[in-house]
Amino acid sequence: MSKANILVVDDQDSIRHFVSKALGDEGYAVQTTGSLREARQVLEHDLPDLAIVDLKLPDGTGIDLLRELKRSQPEIPVILMTAFGELETAVEAMSAGAYWFVKKPFQNEELVALAARALESQKLWLELRRLRSTAFSDEDYLHSSSPSMQEAYAIAEQVARGDTTSVLIEGESGTGKEYFANLIHRMSARHDKPFVEINCAAIPSELLESELFGHEKGAFTDARAQKQGLMELANGGTLFLDEIGEMNPMLQVKLLRVLERRTFKRVGGTKDISVNLRIISATNQDLERMVQEGGFREDLYYRLKVVPLYVPPLRERREDILPLSRLFMDRFSRQFKKSFREITPAAERLLADYPWPGNIRELKNLFERTVLLETGDVLEPHHLKLNPRSRAQAAEATVGQRVDEYLNGSLPAGGIPFEQLVEELERALILRASCATKWNQSRTAELLNLKRDKLRYRMKLYQIHAGNGAMAPAE
Repeated sequence: MSKANILVVDDQDSIRHFVSKALGDEGYAVQTTGSLREARQVLEHDLPDLAIVDLKLPDGTGIDLLRELKRSQPEIPVILMTAFGELETAVEAMSAGAYWFVKKPFQNEELVALAARALESQKLWLELRRLRSTAFSDEDYLHSSSPSMQEAYAIAEQVARGDTTSVLIEGESGTGKEYFANLIHRMSARHDKPFVEINCAAIPSELLESELFGHEKGAFTDARAQKQGLMELANGGTLFLDEIGEMNPMLQVKLLRVLERRTFKRVGGTKDISVNLRIISATNQDLERMVQEGGFREDLYYRLKVVPLYVPPLRERREDILPLSRLFMDRFSRQFKKSFREITPAAERLLADYPWPGNIRELKNLFERTVLLETGDVLEPHHLKLNPRSRAQAAEATVGQRVDEYLNGSLPAGGIPFEQLVEELERALILRASCATKWNQSRTAELLNLKRDKLRYRMKLYQIHAGNGAMAPAE
């Protein structure tokens, strides 16, 4: 079998010569160019299996070419070379989708080994992508045609090719954050190593440290023997920290050390233990706001969020509700030996209009319960027992009445609760706009003339979600 084709882009003749010779001696077919323009001309006619690109080029940067490749040919891994090894540049390169970042001067053997790993990772990624529709066909979250979910999958596929890049998965409860963490691991070069997960909210703070880092014998009263922590058990693989916002400040400091130095000490220990792993974290909280309020370390936040991945709630991917409903109906009909085969149009409308505050988990649980307890061939509205509650109209009426009283009547002697009133007005307007757009955040933001991140911040601030109000009728 012939070796892979590699494109080398560097404006220095000596670098092109030595890299080309080192790779050619290993049997690779190497093509070299000295500028972005020349590289683009090559890419128009001949796609490589790997690109090795200098960061500083006469007519642009290697990151420019990296981003172009990620848009048009995301399967091609890119290694960036530079004489400038600042952390910020490395983070930007990895966030843009680089396979790795190598600082000049480097040994030819180092680059050859890195190229081999990148090509092996690409082979694995392509194979996993091919198998995804079969091997993972039973995964609930894969059944999605929505652009927001496709964007989440694209990010997961790209970041899977990075070896140690940290990922912060954000989204509401029940959206599938754990699934995406597992997917990244399975599509990465670490797929045959451990995937270890821990819910930081499920373990008391005083025990979480020992669970993560392990302890030495005699470290505390019940430490009768040495214990390996999850960090050690995940060595070589992936550690998934769910509900990371619940981690106490002391542990946040220790986790930051792991991310910076890839070492830690067991509880009661004095010896540094080195680990090689990727850390993926997840939260349904607003960590940025927690940072602003002092509840979460800013330095740790940015270390965890090298690549952010947002998993949209079900109300933002409404095109998926009915396909998922049919999937769950068929699955549980087979499991419970029931005969449900169809969903009536009225039941479909009810499912499509329901706000699903519990997201896909709530939808799945509904069908498991309904199919198990009900009988028949056709699923009708009364089988579902869905009762969307509307508080939006009540909120609008209350705040509107108070504003009208203050504007048209005399102000009370004790003054008005200005800040509270503004918050109530904001909340009512967001509820109203959300109901009108069927809880599509992009359309809601457009309706309110807000940027989407500002809308999301206010929704979290005022604890607004689809369970606060029923859907407005379609116009």
